[in-house]
Amino acid sequence: MQLDISKDSIHVYEALASETRIQILNLLSQSSMNIKELAHALHMSSAIITRHINQLEKAQLIRTEKMPGKSGIQKVSKLVVDKIEINFPTTIYPNFKMRSIELPVGHYTDYDVTPTCGLASSKAFIGHVDEPKYFMDSSRMDAQIIWFTQGYLEYKVPNPLQANERIELLEISFEIASEFPYSNNVWPSDISFYINGHRLGTWTCPGNFSDIRGKYTPSWWEDSNSQYGLFKTIRISKHGTHFDGDILSELTLDDLELTSDLVCFRIAVEKDAKNIGGTTIFGKGFGNHQKDIEFGFYYSEKS
Repeated sequence: MQLDISKDSIHVYEALASETRIQILNLLSQSSMNIKELAHALHMSSAIITRHINQLEKAQLIRTEKMPGKSGIQKVSKLVVDKIEINFPTTIYPNFKMRSIELPVGHYTDYDVTPTCGLASSKAFIGHVDEPKYFMDSSRMDAQIIWFTQGYLEYKVPNPLQANERIELLEISFEIASEFPYSNNVWPSDISFYINGHRLGTWTCPGNFSDIRGKYTPSWWEDSNSQYGLFKTIRISKHGTHFDGDILSELTLDDLELTSDLVCFRIAVEKDAKNIGGTTIFGKGFGNHQKDIEFGFYYSEKS
């Protein structure tokens, strides 16, 4: 589950702001339980437990289902979330000016992929799934979600800086997950990133997520399919390359040859990776973020 700092996420924060509800979540992380079992474990009345369960359900942290029991049909609650990520507002760099470029996920310039693979717009699949030839379909430009098991996608954007401007930081952000037929919340994949042919490093994505529906995922997309990814940011500076603030490699801006007219960005799952778990790239109209791939060029003026 992904949260932000807005009123849309308050119900989750409120649900977590209770010692009793935290205890309930811990119990449900071990096994599914009914109201009576939870009340007995926590030495509370069933009425009080029911109120806590209702709040956890409202926050979409648990789900309650009717199941057959020893005394007939009973309501059993189970945990449906195993990770929460909070996205704070974008970091601001007041000393630098910035130019940004947003690139739709279907605007790649080169590819080499293996099944399972496919593309879709917010309205329908593009071509047939698991047939790489459709990655050259003219409708690919409308793609808003793309997935493949092994291979790469390559994107090119114009370098927006002028001769009298110096790059200080290159930032690339996107929503991404691994790839598994339908979905698998625990499915690690080693995903590598390149700029201008230089390998920035490899990050292991933990899974392909469908525990809850993506905030912007269209209604025709089945619940069992990948619903959302993790919003990730790569930052390359003179100090090295960082992935969500953690060091990814020692590669710096000076290594990337950013004086050319084009900047080439590659996302790859390589054939010699330890975890060949594929990748899914989410654009506008899918997932939890109404964003495509974003490039931020932070710069200063040369004296």
